[in-house]
Amino acid sequence: MRYSILASGSSGNSFFVRTGKTRLLTDVGLSCKRIEKLLIGIDEDPSQLDGILITHEHIDHVRGLRVFAKKYEIPIYMSHGTWKALSPQLEDLDPKRIIIFPTGERHTFNDLTVESFPVSHDAAEPMGFIFKEGEKKISYVTDLGYVSDRIKGKIADSHVFIMEANHDVEMLRMGSYPWNVKQRILGDTGHLSNETSAEALTEVISRNTERIYLAHLSKENNLIELARMTVTQILLEEGHPVGEKIRVYDTYPDQATIPHEI
Repeated sequence: MRYSILASGSSGNSFFVRTGKTRLLTDVGLSCKRIEKLLIGIDEDPSQLDGILITHEHIDHVRGLRVFAKKYEIPIYMSHGTWKALSPQLEDLDPKRIIIFPTGERHTFNDLTVESFPVSHDAAEPMGFIFKEGEKKISYVTDLGYVSDRIKGKIADSHVFIMEANHDVEMLRMGSYPWNVKQRILGDTGHLSNETSAEALTEVISRNTERIYLAHLSKENNLIELARMTVTQILLEEGHPVGEKIRVYDTYPDQATIPHEI
C-alpha cells in the first residue's frame, strides 16, 4: 500500500491510499481545487480514484465533496446516518454513486479490504477505517472522544496508525474558546488529547508497527512539536522502541505527507 495524508487539522482533512489495483480517498475536507493540487503533487491522478470514503458529515471532512465527486463521477461510501445528514447537500449527485457502507462492516475494493468501525463523536454516525492489503494494515482513527476497548481490538497490530492528537489539555483549558466548546472537545464525543492518544497507542502498537502519524491537530490548542514530544515520551516510558523501529510523524493542514509504501 502507498499512502499520504493530504491534509489534517481542524481546517480540513483528507487521506489517500492506493494498491496495485485500487485508489481511495478518505474525506474531502478541502476545496476540489486544493484536493486536486495535493493529489497531483504526490503524482496521483484524481480521475483514477475508485471511491471516496467519508468518516462523518462535519465540514472539515466534506467541504469539497460535492464538487469533487460530481466532477470525477466517483462513488461515495458512507454510513446511513452520515448520508441522512449530508443528503440535502448532495441532491444533484447521481444517487447510484451514493453507497451505504454500514458501520462495522467490510468492503472489498479489488485487492484492498476496508473495514469501518464506529467512533464516539458528536456526529450522526461517524466511523474510522482499517485498510488491509494481504498482511499489511493501516488504521485511520480521528474525531473521537475516547478509544474504546472494541476499537483497540480492531486496530491492534497495525503497521501504520493515523491517530488523532487534537489538543493539549492545558492549552485548551487556558485558551480563548467558550467554556461550552471546551467541554465539548474534552467530552466523550469530542476529540483525543495528546495524552489520551498516546495512552491508546501504548495498548495497540506491536512488533508490526512501523509508523505513527499524529492527526487532526488543533491550530489553537496544540503545537506540532508538543504533540510529537508528548506522544513520544509516553510511548518511551512504556518501553516502546520509538526512534528505533517505530517512528512518529507530523501531519499538516496545508501540505501532504511524503508518500510512503508498506
